Amino acid sequence: MQATSILITGGAGFIGSRLAEQLAADACVTVLDNFLPQVHADGGALVRERLMDAGVSIIEGDIADPAAVSRAMQVSSPDLVYHLAAETGTGQSHDEPTRYVTVNVTGTAHLLEAIRAEGSVARVVLAGTRAVYGEGAACDSDGRPAIAETRDPARLARGQFDLQDAAGRTLTPLATDAATAPRPTSIYASSKLMQEYLLRQGLWGSGTDVSVLRLQNVYGAGQSLHNPYTGVLSIFCRLICDGQGIEIYEDGTITRDFVHVDDVVQAFIAAGRAETVPERPVDIGSGEGTTILDAARSLLGLWEAEGRPLWISGAYRPGDVRHAVADISAAQAALGWTPQVTLDEGLAELVDWSRITLAEVA
Repeated sequence: MQATSILITGGAGFIGSRLAEQLAADACVTVLDNFLPQVHADGGALVRERLMDAGVSIIEGDIADPAAVSRAMQVSSPDLVYHLAAETGTGQSHDEPTRYVTVNVTGTAHLLEAIRAEGSVARVVLAGTRAVYGEGAACDSDGRPAIAETRDPARLARGQFDLQDAAGRTLTPLATDAATAPRPTSIYASSKLMQEYLLRQGLWGSGTDVSVLRLQNVYGAGQSLHNPYTGVLSIFCRLICDGQGIEIYEDGTITRDFVHVDDVVQAFIAAGRAETVPERPVDIGSGEGTTILDAARSLLGLWEAEGRPLWISGAYRPGDVRHAVADISAAQAALGWTPQVTLDEGLAELVDWSRITLAEVA
């Protein structure tokens, strides 16, 4: 579909602001964002300037405030809504469950009601997360599909980090897609899965399509360098710049699928413009796994800081999963989308940008 008016919740964020800038070339774009200080250290001054230069209309308000959501819907009268507003971070969700449920669940309910009241929205594209899968797809020693149990705290405390089934047999992780049943292991993941349910159930039969993109670990220049709950690569960049060492949790072989923000933006654009909406959520990632230890070593090399302390502590966090890698075949087939930025290219760009940004605030 070709949208003429677009509303982006969380549109001043890391992904949302880039999406808004690109879409503004062909449509009237409005963003709703609360400019949370945890995310916007400068109060959002730089991103406001970027958005205004691109011709994007800005409404400052919170997704958890029904009046703000209603106002944004009425002002923009959109035919396409991108819902990116959310609290993110596995660890923080464990400490602040009410905050996560209020923003992610109740906020999405406010958006749902506003969409139904406005009546102009043909499609909603939700920024979902691979976290809903929990430990994700796996197989046993014979190659048969198997269900990985949520990792027990007592077992983690003993340094036993690998995936196991209910019988205690070790499993091999596999690339995960929407055929894998959701099994959230964190409050963050549960709240994000509820967003999917609310939109699909609440807009059923309404004429408003719902498209869900389940994102892997998004990274790139522009990601907050001061937010302790942002992407791990940005956190590592800040630690390196501050002259600190890097602690690697568990045994160093936690695996993540790092996908560049520019590729993610293109996936959102493709989801908004697709003639038909995929019935299942679509997984967005690089399709390749990288251990946290290898990622940290790569960043140290790019910073020319190989001598900096790097240690594997065996520590673990509640809700963390062991392996996360996407099967992106559905994205390729349904959206014609394939990631273009390699991890080496993306890390080099992130380091260059981080050097400049952190030097400016030093």
